[in-house]
Amino acid sequence: MAMFTNLGDMAVTIPVAAGCAIWLRATDKREALVWIASLGAALALVGINKILYAGCGIEVRSLDFRVISGHTMLTSAVWGVTFGLLAGSWRAGWYGLGAAAGLALGALIGFCRVVQDAHTPIEVVAGWFLGSGVALFFLRRFFGQPRKMTGSIFAGLGLLVVSTIAYGHHAPIQQILVAYSPWLCRWFDF
Repeated sequence: MAMFTNLGDMAVTIPVAAGCAIWLRATDKREALVWIASLGAALALVGINKILYAGCGIEVRSLDFRVISGHTMLTSAVWGVTFGLLAGSWRAGWYGLGAAAGLALGALIGFCRVVQDAHTPIEVVAGWFLGSGVALFFLRRFFGQPRKMTGSIFAGLGLLVVSTIAYGHHAPIQQILVAYSPWLCRWFDF
């Protein structure tokens, strides 16, 4: 299971997302910023949610919901956009097939997170919908206009190199959130 879930770790997905932003910048600088802002907003939502749980103890017990699955959200968003851009660079109408592959990978990683007891099913579903929403919003916007993606072979190879180097590494975000969330929450009366 870890073999799959490593693909959703921030140590892999953030460099891949940055690679996509660099590639997008060559086509449309504004769209690169939209990609970064969309993913950043989703990351902020997941981060705030995790801080509220880890530091303030806020959860929805009746739904067995503590936090949005960050692995599932990142996988769906980043790999959905990555595969969508790669497929769409070969033929514009194919971006949906690439996105579907990325969203399927997000669902697989979400399933693995449930099997590993890292998340409940509702947490994974929330992460998948959030990440899928980011990916589909961005890709529909981007491919809503005819585009000529430059350097798709180089971008694909670059993204492969980045993901291969980053694979297996783990970002210490969870440990940081657990360590500092109580300090952040002490300023609020929850």
